[in-house]
Amino acid sequence: MRLWHEALIPTLPRQQLLGQHRECAALRGNGWGRKHATVNYVFNYSPYKLYQFHVKVLDEMKRRGYHPDEHWYDACYRGKSCPPYETISPIPPTEPLYPEHNPAYLQFCIDKLTNWQQQQK
Repeated sequence: MRLWHEALIPTLPRQQLLGQHRECAALRGNGWGRKHATVNYVFNYSPYKLYQFHVKVLDEMKRRGYHPDEHWYDACYRGKSCPPYETISPIPPTEPLYPEHNPAYLQFCIDKLTNWQQQQK
């Protein structure tokens, strides 16, 4: 599991973009609070922050012609097999959404994508 740096969302290859949607959906659903080394930091924040990140992914999917389930645009929605939040308090977005998405993390993600693309050749 990994949340790519948000600056890369518009340039993610198809496979990574769709994978990012699956990761966000899993984390928003029954995966919330389940520790995983690469995404533990998301649990330090309100689930609304993950919703904000997921909306960026969903918007990019739509821009590319995909049709993600509109339910994911509801901040309380947690997937078909997880009860929704009764309420979730909106928070203003920050830049970046996650402080962990700093320039060093951006470079790390670029390196990961570059390596993946080279392996695909």
